[in-house]
Amino acid sequence: MTLKKPTASTPAPGVPYYTPAQNPPAGTALDTGAQVPTLFTPLKLRDLTLQNRFAVSPMCTYSADDGHLTDWHLVHLGAFALRGAALTIVEATAVTPNGRISPEDSGLWQDSQIAPLRRIADFVHSQGHKIAVQLAHAGRKGSTLGPWHVVPGRHEVATPDVGGWPDNLWAPSAIPWDEGYPTPKEITVAEIESLVRAFADAARRAVQAGVDAIEIHAAHGYLISEFLSPISNVQRTDEYGGSFENRVRILLDVVRAVRAAIPEGMPLLVRISATEWMEYTGGPSWDLAQSKRLAPLLADLGVDLLDVSSGGNNPRQKIELHPYFQIDMAAEIRAELRRAGRSSMAIGAVGLVTNAEMARSVVQADGSLAGRQDGTVEVDGEHGTKTKADLVLVARQFLREPEFVLKTAALLGVNVQGPVQYHRAPLKKEHL
Repeated sequence: MTLKKPTASTPAPGVPYYTPAQNPPAGTALDTGAQVPTLFTPLKLRDLTLQNRFAVSPMCTYSADDGHLTDWHLVHLGAFALRGAALTIVEATAVTPNGRISPEDSGLWQDSQIAPLRRIADFVHSQGHKIAVQLAHAGRKGSTLGPWHVVPGRHEVATPDVGGWPDNLWAPSAIPWDEGYPTPKEITVAEIESLVRAFADAARRAVQAGVDAIEIHAAHGYLISEFLSPISNVQRTDEYGGSFENRVRILLDVVRAVRAAIPEGMPLLVRISATEWMEYTGGPSWDLAQSKRLAPLLADLGVDLLDVSSGGNNPRQKIELHPYFQIDMAAEIRAELRRAGRSSMAIGAVGLVTNAEMARSVVQADGSLAGRQDGTVEVDGEHGTKTKADLVLVARQFLREPEFVLKTAALLGVNVQGPVQYHRAPLKKEHL
């Protein structure tokens, strides 16, 4: 559908309905120069340019209809782009039906799931921003209930009477997630090959839906993460088990397949758990040292950004929690990549980013105090201004404050564009 009557506003390009163009998009710094913090400068990944360094981290909402996104997702995800998030990543999206976490998870295993995703992509693009989708397989953590259905003290398994598939879970080894959970099936080499094809097919569907980037989910104890870990991948004797090279093979296979399935100019992201927080046992586990070893392999295969999270593969994990508990690991991987000459792969950091100064400090260019325009913004004494990552991925704080980008700009004294329709209600520091 095209606009059929004159309007003083320029229509947003490339969308099938009229809405005013956001030129520049919300969250774009209107001033330039040394006083603009890195957080509000563009980031280029292949042919994709983000207006600022904020990304909406993929967050499961357990609200899809047989894998199809709905108007819930349009409103939920659209709110972030409307208010200035440069990149919005759609929640974990299963590449096969048994790859869902819950019966209500998003999916891209069939063509009918393309159109609902395209509708959301069109809206995000109408706001001048970008959208990605996280492709995933839940492995042994599949067939569980949405979290608000869980009765305290009882397990979370979704049984067949509520659409679950507890008898059809895949894992590298036949080891259940925890007591009371189903024992998964040890996935065969033939099934691994079909899984790799499923990731590639889902990536092609995402491209048809108009997304701007793809993220592969290799974190949080889901199937690929299970293969990486010597705790959950302990029984295999084939080329996908045992040594580090064998345990990372499935991820490298998926990266190659997805990279080949998407346009050359489209960025490819991978999320990993930098550690599974099981070092305290003294036994083998996935840890930061192996993540540092993995990172250059991903860079060499054409991964453009490594999204660094942690944990999720063992219920007995012991997280060393502090505000920078994941960001510091991202910084170490970033530094290691640069020492290895792989600086072309960017790093994304996530975890407990809840305020303006923390968001600024994560990506601020080394040694710069840009953005500190009054006495209210302080440089963190321990962490300083050394660059830790290239992109800030924010999760729960966006749920609390969809306007987090605009609020951060106001607190840091950065003059940014807001949504044109909200011109009468600019967000200023005195409002906070």
